[in-house]
Amino acid sequence: MSLLKKLAGETAIYGVSSILGRVLHFVILTVYLTRVLADSEYGIFSEMYSYAGMLMVLFTYRMETAFFRYGSKPGELDKSFSTASISLIVSTLFFVGGMILLAPQIAEYLLQYPDRADYVIWFALIIGFDTLAAIPFARLRLENRPIKFAVIKILNILINAGCIFFFLEGIPFLIAQGFDGWEAFYFPEHLLSYVFVANLMASACVMLLLLPAYFKIKFQFDFSLWRTMMQYTLPLVVVGFAGIFNQLSSVPLLKSFLPGALEEKQAAMGLYSAAAKIAVLMNLFIQAFNYAAEPFFFNHADRQDARQMYAQTAQAFAMVGSLVFLGILLYLDIVQLMIGEDLRGGIDIVPILLLAYFFLGLYYNFSIWYKLKDQTKIGAYISITGVVITLAINFFLLPRIGYQGAAWAALACYAFMAGASYWTGRKYYPIAYPMQKIATYIVVAVLGYFASLFLRPYLQESLYLILLVNTLILAVCLTVYYQLEKVVIRSLLKLDQ
Repeated sequence: MSLLKKLAGETAIYGVSSILGRVLHFVILTVYLTRVLADSEYGIFSEMYSYAGMLMVLFTYRMETAFFRYGSKPGELDKSFSTASISLIVSTLFFVGGMILLAPQIAEYLLQYPDRADYVIWFALIIGFDTLAAIPFARLRLENRPIKFAVIKILNILINAGCIFFFLEGIPFLIAQGFDGWEAFYFPEHLLSYVFVANLMASACVMLLLLPAYFKIKFQFDFSLWRTMMQYTLPLVVVGFAGIFNQLSSVPLLKSFLPGALEEKQAAMGLYSAAAKIAVLMNLFIQAFNYAAEPFFFNHADRQDARQMYAQTAQAFAMVGSLVFLGILLYLDIVQLMIGEDLRGGIDIVPILLLAYFFLGLYYNFSIWYKLKDQTKIGAYISITGVVITLAINFFLLPRIGYQGAAWAALACYAFMAGASYWTGRKYYPIAYPMQKIATYIVVAVLGYFASLFLRPYLQESLYLILLVNTLILAVCLTVYYQLEKVVIRSLLKLDQ
């Protein structure tokens, strides 16, 4: 239980940085931008970041996970760090250079924005800096230094936010006050470019903060180790790309499969993306958990009670995750205020996406076995099947029910991946997950949500009554959870001696 407390503590620290970062993200990139940008502009914004997320997997080729696997071995930290870092430096220079050279062609033929090659250049540099930061960030996690990790992550958000406000509010203010020369730096028809440049500046600053980690490189490139790491990580590239495709492909797929003109599709992309930002609050918890759990799992894989520990971790995740699911939905009337009123039309997909992300978190728990047993190819098969499910359901549903089809596709995909990882793990690396309790947690949360929906028509559309009743429902569910897991909860909260 002490190790579980340690994991909970590190998850909390990673969570603080993620939560604060997401709060600032909502304030700047959701609350602010959904009011400043038009639907179509916000759709383009979401599309570009979707592609950036997918490209990050290709640029890093999951080398940070290979670094966890081999850097966690006694005496191998420095050699693994140097080998992984040199590999990424060389490949990043190649990929970024290629994107910049082909920027006009990418903008015209792939993105269908022929006059926006600058978007491609900004994102090539952003992804390049973020890729070079991956291994130093991974080392901080492997060395159990979550505070430094959190501080740098928060600084990234603060710099990004400051630059956006300066570009979109500060410069127009200076111009309005009569300061000469600023007109040359401000073009109101290119607001998105300022947003992207702000991200670039933030990523460059983070790279400067992490640069001392590269001074630890002894230019010790172990080709044998690199080949072993690549053999381990290449299937994970498939896993990672498939996973990020399943998470981020919804917006590009809306552009491809929805009927109507391009501008109508971009507006739908904006509505879907804005609603998905609320569901990302669940993904925030999953991200904080995964930051702490991945190195934690590797560092304690040789313990005799490792499998029991993994089962307890999945159980704790499911309990907290179901509460996050319920809490967001019960207070959705308040949470939705974070996005602009004109972009709240897609709020109906939030419950579906929240449940989808819950299954994604279970997948992260159940899939640890193939990383520990070096069976990453099985993870690749599961992820590829998930991509097929995502594409098939989107292809079938988007023309028929609109952007809601993308949410149902995400739920079907993650539910399958969680189930497939659990069942294959039972054969290759059996772990006695308490599946009955995990199912009970989410059933209680779903019943709590349906109770709220059932009672809502009787509350006369009074926000105060709705929040009061929903708070009582949450209190009842919390009581049920406490009665189910009294011993575990008291131990985690250090209430028992």
